Amino acid sequence: MTSEWAPGTLTLTRRFHLAVRRVRDFDARRPLVWDLLLTGVLALAALADLIGARWKLTAYGTDVPGWLPWLVSAGFVLPAAWRRRRPLAVMCVLAVPGFVDSWTGIALEAGAIRMAVLYGVAVRRPWPELVWASALAAAQITVSAVRWPEGDFERQLVPYLMTCAVMVLAGIAVRTRRDYTASLLERARQLEVERDQQARLAAAAERTRIAREMHDIIGHHLSVITGLADGGSYAARKNPERATQALEAIGDTSREALGELRKLLGMLRDATADLAPQPALADLDQLLGRVREAGLPVRVTTSGRGGELSPGLQLTVYRIVQEALTNTLKHAGPGANAEVTIGYAPHGVDLGITDTGSGTASDGPDGPDGPDGPDGGQGIPGMRQRAALYGGTLDAGPLPSGGWRVHVHLPAERSGQQ
Repeated sequence: MTSEWAPGTLTLTRRFHLAVRRVRDFDARRPLVWDLLLTGVLALAALADLIGARWKLTAYGTDVPGWLPWLVSAGFVLPAAWRRRRPLAVMCVLAVPGFVDSWTGIALEAGAIRMAVLYGVAVRRPWPELVWASALAAAQITVSAVRWPEGDFERQLVPYLMTCAVMVLAGIAVRTRRDYTASLLERARQLEVERDQQARLAAAAERTRIAREMHDIIGHHLSVITGLADGGSYAARKNPERATQALEAIGDTSREALGELRKLLGMLRDATADLAPQPALADLDQLLGRVREAGLPVRVTTSGRGGELSPGLQLTVYRIVQEALTNTLKHAGPGANAEVTIGYAPHGVDLGITDTGSGTASDGPDGPDGPDGPDGGQGIPGMRQRAALYGGTLDAGPLPSGGWRVHVHLPAERSGQQ
């Protein structure tokens, strides 16, 4: 025989809670049905008290017309159908048969409905209404004790007042618990909203980061491919061997771009994927080699040591150099040269990229990479955003002698400080 308390079975307590929950759910869906059902039960109890004049066994006064107990019972029972929707109004209506019951000494059992209504006022209505309802109930009991004294006045009155106090305290306890539960549910809802908002903000930040990475990767490699294609087309007329080398370089660059793009898209498909590490300072030589193959001579000057920079800061330096050289490839024109200077110091990194191009404001407000240009303004704004992530600053503009200059200062952030 399976024990009721065995794991996986419904315990007695759980069965009780499930039954109570079903009753509450039914009551929430059809409150009128439950109110009418309770009114019917009260009517049957009152009828049992009236048949055969059984009320006389507990009454203080029996010398009343035969129809009066029936009328008073109806006055107690019928308003009970509205006891939850209008508890204070019902309490006031019940005061009429209540005072009649107390003054005549009928003392009908149906009068106990006043305690249930008083409990409903304590649960659902404001404090001032509860005070008035309590005073009204106490007044009816006091009238009965004064009109029909039996022995000690206090012993006759105090039990009824204690009953009123118990109903009021029970209603206050239930009300407090409901309010506390409602506050917990509201707090949980707010936490869910905040969690969803944080998730949306994180997703937006991640989309921005991925868009910036895709712009840097695709823009750089396509610029290199364009430079190699133009150079190969020119060389094909005079030196087919150089054209073949350009095509091979285009293939290598395309495959590298495709590989980096696949890794980046893999981050969208699976956040737990085993991705290759992001570019760092050690990868600058490979980047500069591709740029030189595309036909842009680049000279690099480095001072200090950057190996202790955090991976995020190294990636920022790499991407800014990549984006600046990409802009030079796209806009500086033929015969341009570029120079990259990187200064590592305890206070941070100073990065400069200049070119000797035609002097076109290649990434200015009105240039090809400006907000109104075909590139959508992702060049300089993207580099500035990268620098701002680490508290850095970026200045960019044309040089008086022609060409373009980008200067970046990034405050120091060591790996151990991340």
